[in-house]
Amino acid sequence: MRKYKRIFTIVIDSLGIGAMPDSKDFGDEGADTLGHIAKTVEHFRIPNLQKLGIANLKELDKVEPVEKPLGYYCAMKEASNGKDTMTGHWEMMGIHTTKPFVTFTETGFPKELIDELEKRFGKKIIGNKSASGTEILEELAEQEIYEDKVIVYTSADSVLQICGNEETMGLETLYRYCEIARELTMKDEWRVGRVIARPYVGKKKGEFKRTSNRHDYALKPTGKTVLNALQDAGYDVISVGKINDIFVGEGITQSYKSKSSVHGMEQTIEIAGKDFTGLCFVNLVDFDALWGHRRDPIGYGKEIEMFDEKLGRLLPLMKEDDLLIITADHGNDPTYTGTDHTREKVPFLAYAPSFTGNGALGETDTFAVIGATVAENFGVEMPKGTIGTSILESLV
Repeated sequence: MRKYKRIFTIVIDSLGIGAMPDSKDFGDEGADTLGHIAKTVEHFRIPNLQKLGIANLKELDKVEPVEKPLGYYCAMKEASNGKDTMTGHWEMMGIHTTKPFVTFTETGFPKELIDELEKRFGKKIIGNKSASGTEILEELAEQEIYEDKVIVYTSADSVLQICGNEETMGLETLYRYCEIARELTMKDEWRVGRVIARPYVGKKKGEFKRTSNRHDYALKPTGKTVLNALQDAGYDVISVGKINDIFVGEGITQSYKSKSSVHGMEQTIEIAGKDFTGLCFVNLVDFDALWGHRRDPIGYGKEIEMFDEKLGRLLPLMKEDDLLIITADHGNDPTYTGTDHTREKVPFLAYAPSFTGNGALGETDTFAVIGATVAENFGVEMPKGTIGTSILESLV
């Protein structure tokens, strides 16, 4: 029998809560995204996350634990081999990734791939290195616009990113280039997790600004997920933000594209006012993209505070038969060296107005407890080959 009619799962992209036991293997010893932000940000205030038990789960500077949290909490460890967006989200919905995606952070992309892209684009490629998206525009955008070239770059993630000026290149052309790159990077040796269109506007240095018309061309999940099982059983699967791109539409029945994390929460608040039966799966990317990768703990902390304010508006909209889960997909400690994600545990915070209990749950060995719990709630079978054990019975 179904326990909850609607489940909202919100992913605060990159909000890790401390290094995983194997963090040394990933070069991430001592990483602690939330802990280091709390230490760095003056007057750090997150009253709604505090009420849900975030400081009971993890000791934080300036944020006290509460005597009676509104719900349940635990830390989740990642079973998969990786620390990227796709690996984390896919694991939440049951996929265990053992082979990490290819990265080109240190070397740029191989000459053979660049040559093939130039041949297919009919244009010269510039960039081909790991870089910040805003910095590479300042460095190369004028050259792209006025010399009719194409900026291709990567990052610490398994991504191939292509910049395009919306006024001179046009979105349609940029998206076509990305589709070509996605086709070429299906080869094992070039197999990046995502090809990302990075549109921008402006004509000269100091004016360049990325727009919200970003589009991710991700690999399809390597198997069926809980999202597919829900869709096949006739349930609603509503995505907000990057979720639709991460799963390449697999198992999604309705998709909302977000302009920012604040906008994503506003969309979630709007969805909470609608009638549906199933899952609303939300990704809030700005924490990672704007602050984690750019190593800005102050900006990251302010983003968490803005999220907390929106969370305060969402909580009163939860109905008796609603369940809210707040989590993350990996870490990205803004006080750490480099610009890469960090291999960390992530939070699991659960709230429902119908809860009669609260408190700590045991630490889990996989993010897939989320998908397994969602599947059990709606009475659907976990797809063949997936992992995860439900904790639905503990949420009372």
